[in-house]
Amino acid sequence: MPWIDVYNSVFQFPPISSNIALPLKRKGTTFHRPQSTLNHTVLCIIVQNHLCRWDCASDVKQPFCATGMNAAVRATVRMGIYTGAKVYFVHEGYQGLVDGGDNIKLATWESVSMMLHLGGTVIGSARCMDFKEKWGRLKAACNLVKLGITNLCVIGGDGSLTGANQFRSEWSELLADLTKGGKISAEEAKRSSHLNIVGMVGSIDNDFCGTDMTIGTDSALHRIIEVVDAITTTAQSHQRTFILEVMGRHCGYLALVTALACGADWVFIPEMPPEENWEEHLCKRLIAQRERGSRLNVIILAEGAQDRNQKPITCDQVKNGSRMGVDAVMALLEATPETPACVVSLSGNMAVRLPLMECVQVVSYTPISIFFFFVVHSNINIAIINVGAPCAGMNAAVRAAVRVGIIQGHQMLAVHDGFDGLANGQIEPIIWAQVGGWTGKGGSNLGTKRHLPGRNIEQISLNITKFNIHSLIIIGGFEAYLGGLELVTAREMYEELCIPMVVIPATVSNNVPGSDFSIGADTALNTITMLNVEHLIEKMKTSVKRGLILRNSNANENYTTQFLYNLYSEEGKGTFDCRMNVLGHMQQGGTPTPFDRNFGTKMGSKSVLWLTDKLKECYRHGRIFANMPDSACVLGMKKRSLVFQPLASLKDDTDFEHRIPKTEWWLKLRPILKILAKYDTVEMDTSEVAAMEHVIKKTGLVKGGKM
Repeated sequence: MPWIDVYNSVFQFPPISSNIALPLKRKGTTFHRPQSTLNHTVLCIIVQNHLCRWDCASDVKQPFCATGMNAAVRATVRMGIYTGAKVYFVHEGYQGLVDGGDNIKLATWESVSMMLHLGGTVIGSARCMDFKEKWGRLKAACNLVKLGITNLCVIGGDGSLTGANQFRSEWSELLADLTKGGKISAEEAKRSSHLNIVGMVGSIDNDFCGTDMTIGTDSALHRIIEVVDAITTTAQSHQRTFILEVMGRHCGYLALVTALACGADWVFIPEMPPEENWEEHLCKRLIAQRERGSRLNVIILAEGAQDRNQKPITCDQVKNGSRMGVDAVMALLEATPETPACVVSLSGNMAVRLPLMECVQVVSYTPISIFFFFVVHSNINIAIINVGAPCAGMNAAVRAAVRVGIIQGHQMLAVHDGFDGLANGQIEPIIWAQVGGWTGKGGSNLGTKRHLPGRNIEQISLNITKFNIHSLIIIGGFEAYLGGLELVTAREMYEELCIPMVVIPATVSNNVPGSDFSIGADTALNTITMLNVEHLIEKMKTSVKRGLILRNSNANENYTTQFLYNLYSEEGKGTFDCRMNVLGHMQQGGTPTPFDRNFGTKMGSKSVLWLTDKLKECYRHGRIFANMPDSACVLGMKKRSLVFQPLASLKDDTDFEHRIPKTEWWLKLRPILKILAKYDTVEMDTSEVAAMEHVIKKTGLVKGGKM
C-alpha cells in the first residue's frame, strides 16, 4: 500500500514629549505622502522562522519558511516608508540582530518589488542560539540603540515571538547594563528608553492561538490538496487506500482541514488520540466504505499523531492496520511605552491585535472541539438547490449539507437545474454515498440556472407540497438572494412557501448582501493571481520592467479592456509592450481552493443545523408553518462570525440596480493598494483605531436531533 510524505524591521519614534507630528495625518481621511524632512521614524523587520524537519533520506535537518512572509515584509516596508519612516531589514533573523553590521540594512521601495510570488523569505532566517543568552541580547540591544531603533516587527512562530517579548521585558535592564559598561551613552539610553514590538505569525502548522490562519498555512494546504487531487484518479482506478502524512508535530490543523477538504475516511491528529483498538475500527470503516461502492479510501495522518498511551502512530502502523503587514505598521505607529507586545492575527476578514503572551500561553496545543453525532430519524425533508452561475465550492456545501442532514435524521432532496428544476419536478432523494468526492469538484453537480421563480411560483408551491419539502437550502449568488426574496414575498399568496429557508452565498462576484465573503471568491482570486503572476514572471525575465492593470468586467462601458490594451500598446511603443488576458468563466469552475472547500463545508453544515432548530420552532399541530421574517435568512460571514440575517431585513442594504450590497467592506482595501503602489496622496479613513483584545477559549458540542 503506497503512502506519501507531504512536507513538503524596526521603527524609531520621536520622544513621547516631542511636539513633532507624525507624518500619518489623522485629521480627515487623507494620507499625505510625507516629505523627506519628516523621516524621523525608523522601522526594522525581523523574520525569525526557521522550522526544521528531519529528512529521513539524508538524515539532515531541512529548513522550512512559511510561504507568504515576503508579502508581509513588502507591505510592512512600503507602509512604513509611506508614513515617513526609515525602514531597515534584519537579515538572518535574530542572528543578524546580534551580529549587526551589514546584517541590518536600509530597505527601499524598490527592494521589495517582485517578491510577492516568492516562497521563503528574501531577508533570510537562521537558527540563533546567541539570542537565547543574555550576552547575545545585549549585543542586539546595542545594535538597535546605535541606530536609534526602538520598534521591532517580528515575523515568526511562538518561540520567536516569546523571545521578542522577553527582549522587550528586559529592555530597561539591558540599557542599564550597556550604559554601565560604556557601550552606549546616557543620552542614547534616554532616546531609546522603551521598545515597541508587534508580531505577525508565520507557521505552516497554523499552531498559534488567537488567529484563524497563520502566514503560510493556506499555501501549505494548497500543496497538500494538489497531492491529494493528483492521486485521486489513480487510487480510484486501482481501488487503493492512500495514507498521507502531513506536517503537524503538535497541531493537527493541516491534517484535519485536509481531511475535510478531500473527504477523507479517517484522520489522526495529536489533539485527539484514537480509542483503543483503533486498528480494528479503522478496518471496519474502510470495509464499510468499500461495500457502499467506494473505490477510494484516503487516510490523513499528522506527523505528531499518537495513541492514548502517547505512543506515536506512524504511516507504517496505519498501513499495516489497513493511514499580516499593514496592520503591523499601524500597531507600531499607535504604540506607547505602556502598550504590551501584541500579535497581529486574522479573525474572519478582520486583522485584530491580541496580547502576544496570552496567545503564546494558550497556544500550544489546545484540543480541537469534539463533535458527537447520534443518528435518528426525523421525518423531515430538506431540499437543496443551486441557483445562478456555478462556482468552486458549491459542491462542498451540498456535500456537507447532505451528510449533516442525514446525521440529523432528515431525508435530503436534490433539486436539479435551479428554480426551473423546482418548478418542473426535477427533485430526487440524495444519499450519503452520492456526494462522495464532491468536495474537490468545481462547478455544480446538481446543475444550476440563473432563472428566478417568477411566473413559476405557483408550480413551485405545488411541488413543495407534492414532494413534501419542509425546508429549503438555496446555494448561489445574487440570483439566489433575489429568488429567496421572491419566495418570501409570495408567502402571502401561497401558504406552501411558509417553510424555513436559508440562502448560502456562492459566487465569484462576492456580491450577496449579508455576507463579507462568498463561496467561490477565493478560488476566483487564486485563479486571477496565479495567471497574472505566471505572466509577469515570464515578462520580468527580460531587462524591461512591466506593470499590471486589473479591470472589472463592468467597470466602465467606454474604457473597455480592449480600449485600455490599444491605448497602452500605442503609447508604449519603443518603451514597453502590452498583453491582454480575459479570464472570463475560468474563474467559475476548476478545482476549489482549500479555503472554498472548507468554507463550503462549514456553510453547508451550519445551514442544516440552523434549519433543524428552526423546524422545531415552526412545528405546530403536526405541521410546519414558518411565516416570520427570521425563518428565511442569508447565512453569511460578517467580520468575524457566521451569522443568519433575515432576507427581508437586507433589502435596505441592497443596490438592486447594480446587483451589489450598498456597503462593500473591501473598498477599504483600495487605499492600501494605492499606498503600496506609491501614490502621492491617498484618501483613507483612519478614524478607527484598533484596540487590544483578549484571547477567548471556545468549545462546542453538536448532537443529532429528533422531531
